[in-house]
Amino acid sequence: MVTAQPVRWRRPAVLVALMLAAFTFNTAENLPIGLLELISEGLRVSLSAVGYLITGYGVTVAVVSLPLAHVTRAVPRRHVLTGLLAALVVSSLVSALATSYWMLLAARLLTALAQALFWAVTGPVAVGLFPPEVRGRVVGALSVAGSLALVLGVPAGTWLGQQSDWPVPLAVLAGLGLVSLVTIAVLLPTSRPEEGHAAHGTAPDARRFGIVLATTTLSATGAFAGYTYIVRFLGEVSGFSPGTVSALLAVSGVSGVVGVSITGALLDRHPRGALATAVAAQAAGLLGLYTAGSAPVAAVAFLALLGGSLGPVFMATQNEMLRCAPGRTEMALAANSGAYNAGIAAGAALGGLFLPLAGVRGIFLVGGLLTIGACAVLLGGRRLPPSVRTAQARRPDTAAQDGFVERG
Repeated sequence: MVTAQPVRWRRPAVLVALMLAAFTFNTAENLPIGLLELISEGLRVSLSAVGYLITGYGVTVAVVSLPLAHVTRAVPRRHVLTGLLAALVVSSLVSALATSYWMLLAARLLTALAQALFWAVTGPVAVGLFPPEVRGRVVGALSVAGSLALVLGVPAGTWLGQQSDWPVPLAVLAGLGLVSLVTIAVLLPTSRPEEGHAAHGTAPDARRFGIVLATTTLSATGAFAGYTYIVRFLGEVSGFSPGTVSALLAVSGVSGVVGVSITGALLDRHPRGALATAVAAQAAGLLGLYTAGSAPVAAVAFLALLGGSLGPVFMATQNEMLRCAPGRTEMALAANSGAYNAGIAAGAALGGLFLPLAGVRGIFLVGGLLTIGACAVLLGGRRLPPSVRTAQARRPDTAAQDGFVERG
């Protein structure tokens, strides 16, 4: 048993390391959006081919999230997280050294394998380190860190790639992953993953679980049908210069942090309302860009609205999974992460399909209509009678909640 003082110091240190890991994973996932044209020119492939780097990433996460969560369900979380972060470091280095499109694709698929499990285990680990009454703030901290990828990670990586070359920001990601890896390997205790108050949903509901999954898939598909090609949209439709586009991506990311912060304050009191509001804001942003994106001022406004909704949508669905999971929360979170990334893959693929047919502007109409479909799913779910709970909420395990009792 460790003393009280190290316990108080270790918990926030581990949380910060998990936040840094979330930031790094999200940056790695979305960085090709900002480097789209640089990678296309450097590897001499089409823009659509580079877009499929995002599609392949999303498909991988969607397919392997649940199987990986199932296979590792009994493995101590410290071992799982250190392995995932080691994979992130290696794959980032391979990406930076890639000399062909297929080498880069293989490296990104390795990153995707790691991220598939990361979001399934990180939430329960982080929430389980602290008392139940601060759950919303812990989820919010992780979400803010993930959203900062769009504020700092993608814009900074885009700028760095423009100033040097596209492999440079990928190498930086390896360094960030290494910091998280060392911190978690040293400070996170070895404990059984089924212990603690975050291992099971607080209000299990199989019907609500299905509704949230459908919402996640439709909203992510709609968002990334357009957002995958946002750099091209801002240049061709809105008429911004390449340097200005990097600044606008930062504006979008700042809006995301603001949106996540506001949503975090509402999650504990109005979880369903927070999710519905975020999805509706995303639909308005996509359709606003389609209808008025040729006007620079309107484009900035609707880009900020869209950026301000992306993080909150994922954050609110993850929070719902911690509430309505009919079994272990890590399995529900894995399903939600898989659904979200299936949506990313489908959205990027749809964008690539409609790009030569409807132009870059038309794919934002497609994305907006899909997001309206997500709103309809939520509205329909509210009209259904409450379902019978599939399980009872578990009492917190105060011994495991302490989180820093090492197992022999």
